Amino acid sequence: MRAKTQVYNWDTLEKEHVRPGVSRCAFRGDNVLMVMNWLQPGMEVRPHSHPFEQVVYIVKGRIRFSIGDDVVEAGPGSVLRIPPDVEHCGEPIGDEPVHNLDVFSPIRDDYRHLVDYQAADFVDR
Repeated sequence: MRAKTQVYNWDTLEKEHVRPGVSRCAFRGDNVLMVMNWLQPGMEVRPHSHPFEQVVYIVKGRIRFSIGDDVVEAGPGSVLRIPPDVEHCGEPIGDEPVHNLDVFSPIRDDYRHLVDYQAADFVDR
């Protein structure tokens, strides 16, 4: 039996506060995870890598990404790919917060807690 379709809104989902200037929430499907990030100017930048392919869509603001040896700037409507296991980080440019949507496939187990609110959407699976 399929669960009833639910509609959610990024602005009303409970956000996880990662560190000062960084918060996020998430939404999932069977094999994909979307994570909306709110990044404030002046936030601490933490280069990192993970074994997941990451696709990034910039919703609002401007950001400078360091991805391996590349440095690129992106603004609203921009999309980019971060390959698995490549060190990367993003830093807001200017005074405006950045809203960026990350898409991961497969779903990251370390982010599953962000979608606990969707448990009923995945009954009998």
